[in-house]
This record gives sequence, structure tokens and C-alpha cells, in this order.
Amino acid sequence: MNRNELEQLAGKVLDAAFEVHRHLGAGLLENAYEMAFCHELAQLGIAFERQKPISVFYKNVQLDCGYRADVLVAGEIFVELKSCDQLLPIHEAQVLNYLKLADKRIGFLINFNVRLLKTGLKRIVNQLTDDDNAKSFFKSSRPSRSSRFNL
Repeated sequence: MNRNELEQLAGKVLDAAFEVHRHLGAGLLENAYEMAFCHELAQLGIAFERQKPISVFYKNVQLDCGYRADVLVAGEIFVELKSCDQLLPIHEAQVLNYLKLADKRIGFLINFNVRLLKTGLKRIVNQLTDDDNAKSFFKSSRPSRSSRFNL
């Protein structure tokens, strides 16, 4: 999916979230928002997966650690839904890690437990570039062993 198509999809994801918040407001459990959000995506004809398992690979071994993203939209955008007092840095780190592990570019962290939804939205990107034809957007930020040990 090129950058323009990805941005259009991101806009539809936000439209769905705003529609859910407009109808349900704040104060419900996360599961209610997840179900309503997925209903909105289905109404828009957008493919999605609920509770998408995310694998961790360690030394070429797949570890089943039980990580699950709330919603993966069109195989491209992770959406992590919350209903909490406030978003914390650990929530942002969770989405960024999902993006890196799955080699995806855009994620949203959405807290529905707010009066105005725009105050509960965080867009998180992983190596999003202007190159529409780039094959991989994941680049490790960890220095190589040789640079860490001055070898």
C-alpha cells in the first residue's frame, strides 16, 4: 500500500473512532468500544482482524508471548483501544513495539474515556517514509554489537 492509500485508510480509521465516540461517549469498558469500532469498520467495508496475535522472534525462534493487538485494519494499521483515565508512555511504547514486531508503519492509540476524542488520540509511526515503493519500513534503532563495544 502506498503512502497516499495508507493516509486515506488512516482517515477512515479516525472517522470510525469518532463515530463510535459520538454514539457511546466515555465511561464504558474497552471491549464495548472495540466491538463498536469493528462494527463501524465493517459498515465501511474495511477489512480488519480483532485481537490479532503478534509474534516475537528471538534468534530465529518464534516465541508465543501472548501479545495481541486490539485491531489490525486492512492488514496495515494497528489500533490499540483504551478506556482509561489517561494515556501513559507505556501505552505508546506498546503500539510502537507492535508496529516494529509486525513491520507496519502506522498505529493509533485511542482512549475513549475522554470528553473530546481528539484529546484521546495518538498517532504513532514506525519509519514512515515518503517512498511509496519502499519494501520495508522497519529499521532497527539498536546499535550493532561492534559499535556498542567499539570493535
